[in-house]
Amino acid sequence: MKRLLAVLAMAVCPLATLPTHAAPVAEAERIPVDIRRTTFVVRDIDKSLPFYRDALGLKVVYDQLIGGGVDADGKPRAPSVRLVLMRANDDFIGALGLMQRLNVATPPPPPVFQKAQAGQMIMVINVADLDTRWPRIEATPHIVIETKPTRVEYPRPGGGVIPVIFSAVWDPDGNYIELNKLLGTAAGVAAPPADKR
Repeated sequence: MKRLLAVLAMAVCPLATLPTHAAPVAEAERIPVDIRRTTFVVRDIDKSLPFYRDALGLKVVYDQLIGGGVDADGKPRAPSVRLVLMRANDDFIGALGLMQRLNVATPPPPPVFQKAQAGQMIMVINVADLDTRWPRIEATPHIVIETKPTRVEYPRPGGGVIPVIFSAVWDPDGNYIELNKLLGTAAGVAAPPADKR
């Protein structure tokens, strides 16, 4: 009996440390709209890929030059855009795109590394292995570290907190990216009794 209890304890204990995973909402709550993809217009895709693809581990599922072909006179036309699409754990929603406009007459101004203001955005990415992945993120060229991983607590509706290991960087184009590891249950998900601290 003691051996059986020990085996059960070993089987159950790892479940307490599993990261929060995405799950579809109940059928009765579904709407005919999905947030499909966010696309960043970037200065140089090759400076962005070391962060998103290599440090974060997103999988490139599309990398194409677009807008080439021939003009009305049959002369070759150079591509106007390079588009790279990446995914994490879903093949339809939550994708990230990087789009670089090619052959622009005036190069874009250099990036500004400041907290997002009105009209700008904040991308929040959940990184379940943030503690072990952070050294790779921190060593990535062309990004700027704003906050190293630190524990924060957000208020939970109805009481309690949502504990998170929070970190933030600016990507090579000055986009403000939060890299978070959830320690509890995400907002919008019913919290188990243990989360109501």
